[in-house]
Amino acid sequence: MYAPARDNELTGLINYADQQLAAIRASSFGLTEQQARLTPCRSALSIGGIIKHITRGMRGASAQLRGVAHEFVLDDATYAEFMASFALTDEETAAGALAAFDEARSQFLLDMRAADPEADAMAPPAPWAGIYEPRPMKNRFFMGHQIEEYARHAGHADIIREQIDGMAVPTLVMTLEGAPANAFFTPYQAEPGTLLA
Repeated sequence: MYAPARDNELTGLINYADQQLAAIRASSFGLTEQQARLTPCRSALSIGGIIKHITRGMRGASAQLRGVAHEFVLDDATYAEFMASFALTDEETAAGALAAFDEARSQFLLDMRAADPEADAMAPPAPWAGIYEPRPMKNRFFMGHQIEEYARHAGHADIIREQIDGMAVPTLVMTLEGAPANAFFTPYQAEPGTLLA
């Protein structure tokens, strides 16, 4: 949890982004490989798929913050790759997706720390939002947008997890952080051999 603090702008942005990433990661805590693939809501989203998709997003965000040029081509292959990022394939595992997520998360947070929120940048196209050309922006806008994206998917993960076994993600986050039990919180007990256990 990102507790109230008197941080500067960049530290605040980093900590809010990481808070959402911690929630997404924690949504898998105590699940089996099969449970991580479940799609208990009306959408095709699963916990494993969200983790895979956010990993893809963090890698792209890291490249953007480092100023790595990326030509965006809107074609069938790009669209198929984007849509495939929402689900684990038969060859992928949730444990492997978590390992990739952890690696991408570390790099993304390093790249945020090295970035200047005031610096000028170009936003890549976002055809899913009707934006087909790059647009000028500040890094601050981009960082805030990443928090928005991660928060949206953390909410998706929370709903999916509650549908699977009734566990709320904040409880899972606090358990992973080692918070002691109190009148408002009872730590979660994961079965041995499950994800993150």
